[in-house]
Amino acid sequence: MNHMNGFNPLSRKAAHRRAMLRNMVTSLFRYERITTTKAKAQEVRRAAEKLITRAKVNNYHNQRIAAKFIADDKILYKLFNDIAPRMSKPTEDGKERKGGYTRILKLGFRQGDAADIVILELVDYQLPEEKESKSEKKAAAGGKE
Repeated sequence: MNHMNGFNPLSRKAAHRRAMLRNMVTSLFRYERITTTKAKAQEVRRAAEKLITRAKVNNYHNQRIAAKFIADDKILYKLFNDIAPRMSKPTEDGKERKGGYTRILKLGFRQGDAADIVILELVDYQLPEEKESKSEKKAAAGGKE
């Protein structure tokens, strides 16, 4: 039997699947949190975690291999100089994270076809702080108009 070998073809041809995974991994690194279906998230997670593990050792060889998968130079720079060092920091128990850089959170079902919808995010993702309203800014500035 051939259990748990290979990958999920996601009902797409090889070129379409590869392009979709590249785009989704790039979006994950850009926004650090994306919403997608469960099947796609599981496949994106496989690719993203391999790239983060490779980026933890910042050398020219690893940059070239990651550049084959990520076409955007800004995102590639962010992967090697922002995301990978954050994942290399010791966790609360003092150990370095050796995997499990992403998390899948279930949202529910899509209205049209009842597909499982999930959020795929990096483990250390922080919600962006809400912007202060104009009245709060005026109060903080001492009431100057």
